[in-house]
Amino acid sequence: MKKDNFTVAKKNFFSRLIVGTGKYKNMKECAKAIKISGAEIVTVAVRRVNISDKSKPRLMDFIDPKKTTYLPNTAGCFTSDEALRTLRLAREIGGWTLVKLEVLGDKKNLFPDMIETLKSTEILTKEGFNVMVYCNDDPLMAKRLENSGASAIMPLAAPIGSGLGIQNKINIKIIRNQTRLPLIVDAGIGQASDAVEAMELGCDGVLINTAIAKAKNPYQMAEAMKYAVISGRKSYLSGRIKPNLFGSASTTNKGLI
Repeated sequence: MKKDNFTVAKKNFFSRLIVGTGKYKNMKECAKAIKISGAEIVTVAVRRVNISDKSKPRLMDFIDPKKTTYLPNTAGCFTSDEALRTLRLAREIGGWTLVKLEVLGDKKNLFPDMIETLKSTEILTKEGFNVMVYCNDDPLMAKRLENSGASAIMPLAAPIGSGLGIQNKINIKIIRNQTRLPLIVDAGIGQASDAVEAMELGCDGVLINTAIAKAKNPYQMAEAMKYAVISGRKSYLSGRIKPNLFGSASTTNKGLI
C-alpha cells in the first residue's frame, strides 16, 4: 500500500494513532509506551501536566516536543472561559496553536458541554488556533463545529475512560459521510478491536489514553493499538464485501466432478 498520510491543519503524519499522556505510573512508563505505539501526536493536559516548571520533572524531559507533536488539551475545563484561558496559556508557553478543545458538562460522566464547546471553537478559530474538538456523536453538532472553523471532529465512542467501545456506529458513519474534516474517535476505546472498528468505519484516526495507560501491560497494549489502527485502516481502504444473509461458495459450479 502506498504511503497513506494523515493530515490535520495542513500538517502531515504517518501514524493515525494519537496517544494521551495521563494516567501512567510515571513519565518514564508514558514515554516508553508512546514510543512503542509509534504515535506522532500526544495530548497534553495543560492544567495537569508540568511543562514549564524546570525545578520539577517535566514531560518535555521524557518526550521531545521537537520529535513528537504536542497537542495541548483542556482536560478538566468545565466552562468556555477556563478552556480559553488554558489554551492561550499553552500558546504563551510553547507557541502551540494546534490544540484539542474539550469543555466538559459534568464531573460524573464527563460528557462534553456542546454549547460551551461550540462557543469556544468559534472564539479560538478567530484567534488563529487550529482546533481539534472533542464532542458528542451528534451529526448536527458536528456540522456546526465544522462550519465554525474546527480543524478536526473528535466524537466520543463512549464516556471518557469507560472502555466500552463504540456505542453508536450509525452516528459515526453519518458524521463520516458529511464532513470533509479529519474524523478521530476520541474516548471510550477499551481494546484493540475497538480501534479496528473505528478505522473500518472510515475514521481518520483514534485517540487512546486509558486503554493503554491502565492496561496490565501498557507496552504490549500500545503495540496492539498501533497495529489495530493500521489493520483497520487497510481493511477500510480495501473495500469490504457486501454483507449477505445467505452463503456463497468460494468456487464456481462449473466443471464439477
